[in-house]
Amino acid sequence: MAPTGQQYEIRSGDAHAVVTAVGAGLRAFVVRDTHHVETYDEDASPPMGAGCVLLPWPNRTAGARFTWRGATHELEVTEPARGHAIHGLVRHRSWTVVSHDDAAITLAVDVPGGDDPEAHGWPQPLHVETTYGVDGTRGALTVAHSVTNTGDGDVPAGIGTHPYLRAGDHPSDDCTLVVATATVLEVDDALVPTGPAREVTDAESLRGGRPVAELDLDTCFGASGGVAGVLAELRAPDGTGTRLWGDRNVTWVQAFTPDSPFGRPGKAVAVEPMTCPPDALNSGTDLVVLAPGATWTVRWGLEALP
Repeated sequence: MAPTGQQYEIRSGDAHAVVTAVGAGLRAFVVRDTHHVETYDEDASPPMGAGCVLLPWPNRTAGARFTWRGATHELEVTEPARGHAIHGLVRHRSWTVVSHDDAAITLAVDVPGGDDPEAHGWPQPLHVETTYGVDGTRGALTVAHSVTNTGDGDVPAGIGTHPYLRAGDHPSDDCTLVVATATVLEVDDALVPTGPAREVTDAESLRGGRPVAELDLDTCFGASGGVAGVLAELRAPDGTGTRLWGDRNVTWVQAFTPDSPFGRPGKAVAVEPMTCPPDALNSGTDLVVLAPGATWTVRWGLEALP
């Protein structure tokens, strides 16, 4: 069995995607034989979080602890080098298929909470469902994440994902990255925000596009400002590429440009749509609070360019 478990394919016309049982991750999205996210071998683990679902918080929780309703919760340290809890609780869990047809799949997982020994400090149990759908006519992938509080007290939540954008076989260093940057977070050496976001400078802004070869980013930007629309584009020199969009909940993106772990030359380009910034469980910035029985749904997607 692959490290990511069963592999599920969905297809519509010339568009198809591969979704994994472990983590409900996106392993591939292809339109007309062109890859729009970085992929990895079926017998490998996702490099650097590639395609992972980040729930019930994205990015880092400083010191792997937070306070909620007067109680301090100690999370599992999953970034030992910095002592943080990173990227939530669901990316290493096996998800169950709820429905699967040619063009769409829904997977679900339950997150323990409270006194459950598997809760790892999380205060309330959650039921999570993620749906992927492809549309060959539009060359598009649409993703919806729904989180339901199945406990008896309210609970904070944030949602994110970790796609690495790709413009087919064009080396990323030859491409241009556009991000709807409005604000930026300053962080300390442990990558924890040092205060509220500030407006980006002209030198920091990616709204007009920057060559990927010039970028060295592990940076959180305030992006869409609460307006649904395009968050980012990775454009090849010939105008082809990949567009990332998010709904009104997705007001932050983490842009990350490490040396590629995918066996391709140059940099990789992660643009992570998020509903809240790093360490939101402590700052409270843009956290959603779910009452018992409440459900929250967030949507985002990818489209082939042009």
